[in-house]
Amino acid sequence: MPLRSFQQDHLALVSDALDIAEDVTGNYYKFSMAQWKRHRYDVRTLSALTRKEIRPRVFALLNKTANTVSDDPGMMIRNRDFYFICLQDHRILHALKKDRQLGLLSLLVYIFTHELVHIVRFCSFKQRFDLPETKKKTEEKIVHAKTFEILKDVPVPKLDYILDSYRGHRICETAVTGFS
Repeated sequence: MPLRSFQQDHLALVSDALDIAEDVTGNYYKFSMAQWKRHRYDVRTLSALTRKEIRPRVFALLNKTANTVSDDPGMMIRNRDFYFICLQDHRILHALKKDRQLGLLSLLVYIFTHELVHIVRFCSFKQRFDLPETKKKTEEKIVHAKTFEILKDVPVPKLDYILDSYRGHRICETAVTGFS
């Protein structure tokens, strides 16, 4: 059976949710636009994911890749981390179908904010991306707490329900890959 993907009307909400999450996360960390640009990431939905990026039990997979760049042809080449927030459309849509009190926009705002907190922590060296399994639960608790702190007063419909419903759940997995 094929997995359900976001449709065109869902994609507009994906964009809106990312805008909200970037705004509130940037405000929380007091980032300027230049500081945000140092946190390199992009979003992929199910239609753009590889088979290895599709997960059965999470709303998002955070992938880390590194690309080699040179700012100037005569300068030293270096690796730069780049993150992909891989949305699991099928899991998100299933959750919405299962619990009618959830809203797509509010759930996506929560998911994106959660993933952006991870990215900020990795980019600022507050945490290593390649944590051993034994330490991932502790990191998730920290990220959930930060996500709640960032979103607790954000006036998005149904967000308070999401914050209450998903308070103790693990929503993200991480993986290290190379650019294709």
